[in-house]
Amino acid sequence: MATHDIAVLTTGDELLSGELTDTNTGTIAEILSRHGYQLRCSLCVPDQEKEISAALSYLVGHVQFIIVTGGLGSTGDDLTARAAARALGQPLVINEEALEMIRRWFAARQRVMEPNNERQALLPQWSQPLANPYGTAPGFRLKHQNCELFFLPGVPSEMKAMFEQSVLPVLRRKIPEVSPLQQRNFKIFGLPEPRVDSMIPYSRLPQGVNVAFALDYPLVVLKLKAYGDTASELLDQAEAVIVKELGEHIMARDGEAPEANVGRLLIHSGLTLSLAESCTGGLIASLLTSQPGASAFLERAAVTYADSAKQNWLQVPAMLIQQHGAVSEACARAMATGLRRATGTDLALAITGVAGPDGGSEEKPVGTVYIALAGPDGVHVKRYNFSGERKKIQRMSAFMALEWIRRFTLRYLDS
Repeated sequence: MATHDIAVLTTGDELLSGELTDTNTGTIAEILSRHGYQLRCSLCVPDQEKEISAALSYLVGHVQFIIVTGGLGSTGDDLTARAAARALGQPLVINEEALEMIRRWFAARQRVMEPNNERQALLPQWSQPLANPYGTAPGFRLKHQNCELFFLPGVPSEMKAMFEQSVLPVLRRKIPEVSPLQQRNFKIFGLPEPRVDSMIPYSRLPQGVNVAFALDYPLVVLKLKAYGDTASELLDQAEAVIVKELGEHIMARDGEAPEANVGRLLIHSGLTLSLAESCTGGLIASLLTSQPGASAFLERAAVTYADSAKQNWLQVPAMLIQQHGAVSEACARAMATGLRRATGTDLALAITGVAGPDGGSEEKPVGTVYIALAGPDGVHVKRYNFSGERKKIQRMSAFMALEWIRRFTLRYLDS
């Protein structure tokens, strides 16, 4: 894919201090890539008029299209329009079309428009306002010499909608001869990236298919990309190769989340599920119920964090915890057994462990996790030793639990 003369400029002190992560550049790059374009560069500058103006002056001389996000609000640190006027040598004026957009936004929602909101209509003289369907701040478009500039709000949802509505159509008219990207994603669990790479038979992939990797902990995302009229056919061939080599490790594909795939399999199988979580604090239940339709398979879930909860709700004997500890194979087995007895579900999954940063010992260091699954064929328990800080251990534990459920359900469906 050729690099095009497109740049992104993001503004915001909070982006440079680490308070917020710049997601706008990634969103723009992803949309552009999907349509066959590629960014030439991106910059981020603080909320300072001189810095924004200097960045615009530099980019105008180097690229054909500039997409600016941020600094269009109604407060004193929203300086993008003023900086653009300074960089491009235009006076700031009240743009009547932009002002009417703002007034209509408030009127449609029966809200009072504050005097400060009029500042959002103060634009460089030759601006063309861009409608904002989700917020008060209009964007605007300018042309300077041979460069087209688009100014969008920094709020991600507003920015994305306006980019697709007002910017992308212009790019497609100005640079029409591009081949849209087609892509297949495979979300792989249980294998490190180098191992995944070594398992791919590159010589058997058709020419024209590119392979890329991304990490979405604890998943490795394998991407197959192709362009042109035969892209779909090439990707079909490549997908067949990948599934043959890595199929059992693929938790989900393309835009589907692993938890959505697990839920879909449970619904298809007709199996019911209950959960008793300790170290994950309800994360497994949260993942599963983030997807619609979870009520079809999830009977109940509880965070049995304290020993008393394990004893009272799951009927884990106090003596067992005293002898083996709450983080033990015996306790995990008793949790799953008691849970299935109490709920009558087909599957009952229990998890207990040491997420850290404290609480570990030489015998059971931080990252020690036990998962137990009680089902029609008995209770299965396994110990894991995960690494990393608390959130990573919890996330890895939750995904391992989802993987247990996924694999059991697939075996059930195949039987």
